[in-house]
Amino acid sequence: MSDAAEYRNWLELPPDVTASILSRLGAVEILNSAQSVCSQWRNICKDPSMWRTIDMWNLGDLHAMPYDLEKMCVHAVDRSCGHLLDINIEYFGTDALLFHIAERSAHLKRLRLFSCYDISDEGLSEAVVKLPSLEELEIFICPVSKQALETIGRSCPLLKSFKLNLQQCKTFHYVSDDEALAVAQTMPELRHLELLGNGLTNEGLQAILDGCPHLEHLDLRQCFNVHLGGSLEKRCVEHIKTLRRPYDSTHDYEFNPGVHGTGSSDEDYPFGGISDDDDILANGYDDFFEIEGASDLDDYDDYTSGILDMALMLAGASDSSDYDE
Repeated sequence: MSDAAEYRNWLELPPDVTASILSRLGAVEILNSAQSVCSQWRNICKDPSMWRTIDMWNLGDLHAMPYDLEKMCVHAVDRSCGHLLDINIEYFGTDALLFHIAERSAHLKRLRLFSCYDISDEGLSEAVVKLPSLEELEIFICPVSKQALETIGRSCPLLKSFKLNLQQCKTFHYVSDDEALAVAQTMPELRHLELLGNGLTNEGLQAILDGCPHLEHLDLRQCFNVHLGGSLEKRCVEHIKTLRRPYDSTHDYEFNPGVHGTGSSDEDYPFGGISDDDDILANGYDDFFEIEGASDLDDYDDYTSGILDMALMLAGASDSSDYDE
C-alpha cells in the first residue's frame, strides 16, 4: 500500500465536512485546542454557524483549570453573532455572564444550567425577560425561587420543556408547593416537566395538571410528598403519556440524584465579570494570535497537549513541530 493510500490529509476535506466534525467537540476543546491546529480550522471555528450550539461541559474542578471558563463562554457567545440557539453551562457562571448571553441571543431556544451557584434569582429573572423564544429550560442544583419561576413563565410563553432538580431539597421532610404552583400558573404550554426531588404535594400536582393541559411527559421521581392513588392517579395515567412515579428508579438519570435507598443509582456524576479582549489576553486565554498555515503554540497549549496532539494527528501532522516549519 502506498503512502498516499495509507495516510489521508484531513486538511483536504471539504470545509462543510470539517465543520461537521469539529462541531462535535465542546466549546472548551474548540477554543483551547482545535482552532489552533491550522489556519483552515481556525477560520472554520470562527464561523458563526459553528456556535449555534455552545456546550461548556467541564469536569467541575475549576481551581485546577489554567483558563477562565467565563471568558471563554463570552467569546463563544460573541462568535455566534446572535445566532445562538442552545447553550449548556456547568459549574460556573455569574449574573453578568447570563445577562451577556441573553442580550446577544434573542433567538435562544434552550438554556441549561448545572451547579451555577453564582447565578442569583435576580440575575436569572433579568436574563429570561430577554429570551422570549426560549422553549427548553433545564436547571440542575441551582437555587431558584417561586418568584423567579413565575418570571420565567411570564417571560417565556413558548416554553415547552422544563426540568428542575433541587438536589439540596432531597429530604423526606421538605414540603412545599411553591414551585409547582409557579409552574401551574405561568407555564400552560408545557409538554415535558421534570421535578426530580421536589417537595410538592398532591395539591401541587393537581394544580399542574389543571394549569398545564398539554403535558405529555411528567417526571416525579423522588417527590416523596406525592401519593398517587384514586382519581389523581387515574387522571395522570389517562392524560400523561410518560409518567415517572416518586419511587421509580433513577438508574437512568444523567446525574447523581442525591438520595439513596429508594431505587436510586449510587453512581456519582463524573466530578472531577466579563472583560474585553485585552483582559482575555492578560488572563492567559490567548485566542487572538494570527495563524498562517500552522498553529503558534505557546505555554497555554501545554495544558491540553493531549487534545492538541490528537487534532494535529488528524490533520496529518505527526507533532506540533511539523506545523511550525
